[in-house]
Amino acid sequence: MIITYKIHDVAPYINWIYFFHAWGFQPRFAAIANIHGCDSCRASWLTTFAEEERGKAAEAMQLLKEANRMIDLLDRDYEVKALFHLFPANADGDNLLLRQADGQTFVLPLLRQQTPHRDGSPFFCLSDFVRPVDTGTADTVGVFAATIDAEMEQLFADDPYKHLLAQTLCDRLAEACTEKMHEEVRKKHWGYAPDEKLPMADLLNEKYQGIRPAVGYPSLPDQSINFLLDELIDMSQIGVSLTENGMMVPHASVSGLMFAHPAAYYFAVGKIGDDQLEDYARRRGKSVTEMRKFLGANLQ
Repeated sequence: MIITYKIHDVAPYINWIYFFHAWGFQPRFAAIANIHGCDSCRASWLTTFAEEERGKAAEAMQLLKEANRMIDLLDRDYEVKALFHLFPANADGDNLLLRQADGQTFVLPLLRQQTPHRDGSPFFCLSDFVRPVDTGTADTVGVFAATIDAEMEQLFADDPYKHLLAQTLCDRLAEACTEKMHEEVRKKHWGYAPDEKLPMADLLNEKYQGIRPAVGYPSLPDQSINFLLDELIDMSQIGVSLTENGMMVPHASVSGLMFAHPAAYYFAVGKIGDDQLEDYARRRGKSVTEMRKFLGANLQ
């Protein structure tokens, strides 16, 4: 399913902490995004900082003002898009088995933690949050991608400041699009949380049931997984293409999986040994050398 959003529809879902981080501001300065826009409220917010930090806080305030102006400008001509599909699924060890519309089973290999935990907790794999195939009962797994209009990343090429502002906003808008899409999936399309009513702060802090691990993030670190997801949902439908290394174009794009299990949580795969690298390469149908290229940061 493809969903198209106007910029102003996803803007409330922006996590401003990451926007300000991209500009070198610590999280406490991102709190300006939660302050009412009146002058007295902003002035009062400035007084919460030590005198030596008020200049930096004022910079954050001005940056937010300019970012919101840019959002209004982008909203006139551009949109963002999300694509998702919900597959009947089961787990088979460290693989996900996804049933496609034609009845074929698509095998999606995943990685499992190997570094022992100090508390002795289990070694997790994302497949652990899906019903095993031997239960005989199908579960559900979502596959998604979201992106901005490609033209947005090229705007203001002759103005370095505005160009960077547009690019950093594009990244946040792609993530915000994903956040809004995921909320709709939980409440309506998948429907496992129809009564969810979370304030925006709780939603951005992931207080909802289920998780949405993105490709390239700690629990799904292999960028080449994008090639498999592209086979499943055809990202070109929303204007996304992949480089030879599995990077998404436009850059301000995100892809990944959705799980509904109430115990599902985010974790880092971390370092893996040669034994798992070889097993993973076998399950992917690739050479160890090729998979080593994609998993360099995870190899011991």
